[in-house]
Amino acid sequence: MTVKRMDNVGIVVENLDTAVAFFTELGLTLEGRMRIEDEWAGRVTGVRDQRVEIAMMITPDGHSRLELSRFDAPAIASDHRTAPVNSLGYLRVMFAVDDIDDTISRLGKLGASVVDEIVNYNDIYQLCYIRGPEGILIGLAQQLGEQPSHADAKSP
Repeated sequence: MTVKRMDNVGIVVENLDTAVAFFTELGLTLEGRMRIEDEWAGRVTGVRDQRVEIAMMITPDGHSRLELSRFDAPAIASDHRTAPVNSLGYLRVMFAVDDIDDTISRLGKLGASVVDEIVNYNDIYQLCYIRGPEGILIGLAQQLGEQPSHADAKSP
């Protein structure tokens, strides 16, 4: 059996409104927002008696989702938001953008900053990492020039 699809990536934040505004500016759309306090959720996550509010964001192509979560209870167990990229665990989400400079400029107005620099990778992509609200690490990639479609790609 193979995976059918990836449904979403989850990020825990302190301020849900700020995170929603940031990802909206990036180009995602708020699909829905709700509170989860039922006992079934703790049985899924292993965090009993949780009270959490989530916001589901969807990418413009409709294929990917980002679940932003703010926990009211229990207290946050650990904080990995400012960990460097070589730390163990999930650290970043990469987004394809049309114009990396414009995207950085717009997100900069919401407090985002480039981690180091924007790099040209073999005239295929412009790439960078940024720190968004609460230090969340986000990757940005702007494709340069025309690239073959997946259907045109030849396997070795």
